Amino acid sequence: MAENSSNVNGKAYAINVVTPIKPWTTLLQKLVFWFVGVRPATASRLVKLSFIHFARWVIVEKNQFPWLGEGQPREELQYDYLLFNSNFNGTWSQYIDAFSDVLPSGLNLIWNWSVKFPGSRPGTSFKKYIRHNQVDTEYYYVAYPGATINDVKSAGAVSAELETLATKADSCTPEEFERHYNRMLLKVQKNLGQTGPAPVPASD
Repeated sequence: MAENSSNVNGKAYAINVVTPIKPWTTLLQKLVFWFVGVRPATASRLVKLSFIHFARWVIVEKNQFPWLGEGQPREELQYDYLLFNSNFNGTWSQYIDAFSDVLPSGLNLIWNWSVKFPGSRPGTSFKKYIRHNQVDTEYYYVAYPGATINDVKSAGAVSAELETLATKADSCTPEEFERHYNRMLLKVQKNLGQTGPAPVPASD
């Protein structure tokens, strides 16, 4: 299936997934999210996936959809809905694979209440389910399209070290400045990289 370019901006990808949940399970779903909220350590493995900008799940109950007035027919929905939003660096397939490999039990706990959820393993069935329920992004703004989230973090680290070096520059000799500069390079060398457009895969 061809990827919709509206989901991509530079090196970042936006994903939106809407899955129906049976109303009688909504309270159970909310209890799961409450537990994660009071025990953030349960999401620590997700936080460590550094290519993810953020991931958010929201429950929209069937009576919470907006009604704009008499010109709009009232909806008679059978289900509540689980809305998932996330931004990340990399391809759609890499992202879903990482979720499935790193957080299989967590994904099952969250999506198990959704209608026809096949489980996070095997990955092929999980991918088909996500793709089927994915809603393409109509408009997607990215502040730094040529940079990944790790590029932005690295730029902040380099900027902080440069500011520290600048405060020392006026009060030190050339020899002292050279020593400070070399120490700074050693500290930030792992943060020095190249930003720009995502590389184009070589054709076979």
